[in-house]
Amino acid sequence: MPTIDTVATIDLDVSYETGKPPILKTPAFGSLDAATSWVGEQGEAIRAELNRSGCLMIRGVPVRDAGDFARVRDVLLPKRASYKEKATPRTDFGEGVYSSTDLPAAQPIRLHNENSYTLDFPAVLLFGCVTAPESGGATTVGDMRRALHLIPADLRERFATTGWLLVRNFSELAGLPWHTSFATDDPAQVEAYCRENVIGHEWLPDGELRTRQRRSAIITHPVTGERTWFNHVAFWSRWSLDPDVRDVLLDTYGDDGLPFDTYVGDGTPLTEAEAAALNQVYDQVTLRETWQEGDLLLVDNILCAHGREAFQGARKILVAMGDPIALADCDPVTAPANTAYGK
Repeated sequence: MPTIDTVATIDLDVSYETGKPPILKTPAFGSLDAATSWVGEQGEAIRAELNRSGCLMIRGVPVRDAGDFARVRDVLLPKRASYKEKATPRTDFGEGVYSSTDLPAAQPIRLHNENSYTLDFPAVLLFGCVTAPESGGATTVGDMRRALHLIPADLRERFATTGWLLVRNFSELAGLPWHTSFATDDPAQVEAYCRENVIGHEWLPDGELRTRQRRSAIITHPVTGERTWFNHVAFWSRWSLDPDVRDVLLDTYGDDGLPFDTYVGDGTPLTEAEAAALNQVYDQVTLRETWQEGDLLLVDNILCAHGREAFQGARKILVAMGDPIALADCDPVTAPANTAYGK
């Protein structure tokens, strides 16, 4: 095995296996200091691989807790990105380090691009495994360049023309309340944020909030120049919910009261068949690798979507977001708006 003194001049030891993300095996390290130094030396090669593959698992860095993870993050992602318009519960460990998502272990999380509905978002995500689950629990990834080409042409063209529309109902009982998502208790600050970020909003009689925002379903990677499928269309479609959950939510909140729902950008509801077609594409491009403690997973948030398998046993996966980028710098096919296309 090459020593740490010489390995910087040698090509990265990356394995490529069908159905798995690329895996970079590092040299043996005697300390976290040595590991972070090596990661820094290999930064250019790691970024080149990330641009090619869209994701990269790094195996062999001795990350044991949130502090260790933050140190490696500062090398790989020195420019931190904030988490805006929060949509899922997370534990904040400080210094821009969070739990991946605090949802029940039995609930899988479909592939999605982080913050695809905001006007700026993290270009790169870093996940780290502190405690590996007994079974399942992989952080799944999928290439959205490939997904874009696999989507049925007529459906792809509709989204290319009009974008996609997200409707959110913020509630204390389902989803997240508005003061958690917007990190303020002041309605005036929420209204100002919505105006500045091209989000339509209305206050409901019970004091809850409903928002609408149209975004491009297809954007271009600013470095590679490749177009990608970048959105939460299938992820937040009512048709992606468990049928029993969907029925309960509809009975409780009504057709227009779901915590999240998505539409074609012209306001046309997504059909069950269309949602199924999108989810089938996600299934086709999904890659997975079983977590080992200390593993890191870099995900280019524009080139790849990510998700999570259901799992058993304790699981502690950390995440940090970096390289903030504006939607405007990604050549969106459809301009952002606070209402449906043409309305």
